[in-house]
Amino acid sequence: MKRALLLLNVLVFISCDRNGQRTYDDTPYELNIPSYVTAYEGEISNVESITKEKVALGRELFFSTMLSEDYSMSCATCHGQSTGFSDPNQFSTGTQGVSGNRNAMSVAYLGWDSEFFWDGRAFSLSHQALGPVLNEIELNTTWEEVISRFEDDRDLMNAYQRSFGYKEVSQTELTEAIAAYESTIIGFDSPYDRWFYNFETDVISESAIRGSGIYFDKAECVHCHGGPLLTDHTFKNNGLDSVFTDIGLMETTSSPLDEGKFKVPSLRNISLTAPYMHDGRFSTLEEVIEHYNSGVKSSATLDPDMHVFEGGLGLTQQEKDDLLAFLMTFTDSSMLSNSNFSDPN
Repeated sequence: MKRALLLLNVLVFISCDRNGQRTYDDTPYELNIPSYVTAYEGEISNVESITKEKVALGRELFFSTMLSEDYSMSCATCHGQSTGFSDPNQFSTGTQGVSGNRNAMSVAYLGWDSEFFWDGRAFSLSHQALGPVLNEIELNTTWEEVISRFEDDRDLMNAYQRSFGYKEVSQTELTEAIAAYESTIIGFDSPYDRWFYNFETDVISESAIRGSGIYFDKAECVHCHGGPLLTDHTFKNNGLDSVFTDIGLMETTSSPLDEGKFKVPSLRNISLTAPYMHDGRFSTLEEVIEHYNSGVKSSATLDPDMHVFEGGLGLTQQEKDDLLAFLMTFTDSSMLSNSNFSDPN
């Protein structure tokens, strides 16, 4: 009865055109994406549509604890703005106090991806938002329960109507709204952007400029972390192990050719997203650099581009310091203070 009365109340707020057809708001959300990004990556394509109404609803849901079994966690618990929308803990702890075995990836800059998670098990941003609610070591509830809670909130139901019109609430629309919000989490005002794309000569240090030579040439980081998003969107074995306790992409594809391959993350805001690698084994960027300098391990699926690292790069301490300085230029500090990405309540 309570649910029926609430749905009846929502009808009061439905607007209709002259033909009696239900209508809803559909205001385009303006994304500030530089032309050098779209020229290389194309337009954001992995979201149904990005409207102000959907983004507003998705933002509410992203920060809402109603998505967890005991109202103790939200998406933002493991994807905080101050840490580049990633988790500073090696492994996230769910509502049951149980930790996973992979580090939570950043949810920034995902609108151009077509496969998600370290093992590629999700095929869209909406699909990516679906799983954590059900996962028993994450939010550990059901979408039926989430929808029931959602329908008991008149403000959220009004926001839903503005986003999707009068229709039964479903997980499809709720995850679509979360995906719309996540697709807006971008920023292209780092020192790197201003130096590399806008040709501002005085925004990065001499050390960082020297480091760019290591990045693009001697260390060849650009093979995997090129383009405006600093990722090639693929899955690769980067030589972390010669024997795998986590088989990575193979878990999704069942192909032995994918054993030990993991998603290549964007290096944007890399200074904020420690710890590093799929299992968070490296606490610092210095450790990451040393891995590529002297720690790459051989295996049958090692990426061909990684063979340059076998036997070690032989970077001097100065070169490692310079490379670190360059990686730090990928940080867009404006994202940390952008109120459009923060908790709306």
